[in-house]
Amino acid sequence: MMRIRGWLAATGLAALTGGCMVGPDYARPSVETPLAFKEGGQREDSAAAVASKKGWRPAQPNDGAERGDWWRVFKDPALDRLVRLVDVDSQTLRQAVAGYRQARALVEQARAALYPTVIGAPGISRVRAGGVERTNVSLQGQASWELDLFGGTRRNIESEVAAAQSDAAQVGLVRLSVQAEVVTNYLQLRYADALQRLLNETVEAYKRTLAITENQYNAGVAARSDVITAQTQVETTRASAIAVGLQRATFEHAIALLIGRPPSEVSIPVASLGARPPAVPVGIPSALLERRPDVAQAERTVQSQSELIGVAVAAFYPTVTLSASGGISGDPRNGLFSAANQVWSVAAAGTEVLFDGGARSAALQASRAAYDGAVANYRQVVLTAFSEVENGLAGVRILARQQAAQDAAVASARRAVEITLNEYRAGTQNFTTVITAQALALNNEVAALQVRLNRYTTAVSLIRALGGGWDVRSLPGGPELLGARLPIDGGQAVRPDE
Repeated sequence: MMRIRGWLAATGLAALTGGCMVGPDYARPSVETPLAFKEGGQREDSAAAVASKKGWRPAQPNDGAERGDWWRVFKDPALDRLVRLVDVDSQTLRQAVAGYRQARALVEQARAALYPTVIGAPGISRVRAGGVERTNVSLQGQASWELDLFGGTRRNIESEVAAAQSDAAQVGLVRLSVQAEVVTNYLQLRYADALQRLLNETVEAYKRTLAITENQYNAGVAARSDVITAQTQVETTRASAIAVGLQRATFEHAIALLIGRPPSEVSIPVASLGARPPAVPVGIPSALLERRPDVAQAERTVQSQSELIGVAVAAFYPTVTLSASGGISGDPRNGLFSAANQVWSVAAAGTEVLFDGGARSAALQASRAAYDGAVANYRQVVLTAFSEVENGLAGVRILARQQAAQDAAVASARRAVEITLNEYRAGTQNFTTVITAQALALNNEVAALQVRLNRYTTAVSLIRALGGGWDVRSLPGGPELLGARLPIDGGQAVRPDE
């Protein structure tokens, strides 16, 4: 038996090491990368960019790249605490992690095809024949091994490894998306806080205007309609302020859902929206090929499909299977381990499909078509990435100009309200002009708040379009994915360092 196992192992090892791998070797598809973003950023051929390329290496997708605590640029401790809870209880993220763990298991399953299958088959029987009872004991084992002579199994393993890397990128993409949604909802909640504060202050201002109209009416220089109009203005604005509370509650509940907590457990104190968002550094366009998880995911999918072409090609070649069996079988009374009870057999068999009605050719065509589709999707994802960054850069630039103009409009509207109120007190202006000026001022104040919110949410969108952070970590490599231990064990979504 030892000789049989040794011969089988040596033969299989020789076949594996000498076997070829049919099908195309993977090469990353080319994509058109501009030298610079249209709306800003650094040029690829600038002195700084060239200097940073010392020790240059081709762009590799960093599927498992650390996206960094990018939300900390907003310098808000409450926001920081909320976003960190995404890694703890977000069920969306846990679902993505479970998909990654499943992909790792598929890698192990594909890898198992490289090894022989060994079966142990012990048995015992007692029979009576011719008045004689006999006991038969069998302790036998069987082994079979399909040799990977043409690399079909190895191509399949590489395909599964690339698919697992794609799922690792999906984890990063989901994590970044959920974090960005939390930040966006948080900013909208802060906008609601600022809007409610503005409307409450406006209600108080309108109450002072109401007092002026009552004084003017009591003095006989204003009509009763002025007082009624001023009262209507106060109550209408108060109703608007109350309605903002529903918006705030909706955003607070949305944040609770994103971080995996019941809404009853999440209560966010009232705070104001900042005056202007932080600046977002933008590098060279080719950096997106490494920093965006969706780009990495699409590229890994291309390799997975490429390796499946090799699997389809290998189906055209013959298969060779080695098998062996051995052990002992006989009556234990005669000496169970005696030479007479020892049995063994060794066999080698080859098979080749002579006719299948074109099934293998169709499978090869399908795998090539799937590869072409994956390449097109990869290039489209890259184009989308460039477009999203350009949109973000354009938004940052244009909204900054809009805020400057809107702030000037707010200052003018406030001055107009002050002048018209003074003129109304002096009896040189009617109350309709005051109401118009106050409504215009409130509209401009609300518009200014909306522009500030848009600047913040645009900054979040730009950071998300850039990949979420600026510190990178290499994707899980082949040796790691082929290892026995998982980097994320027991479904834990949170990393040990957090």
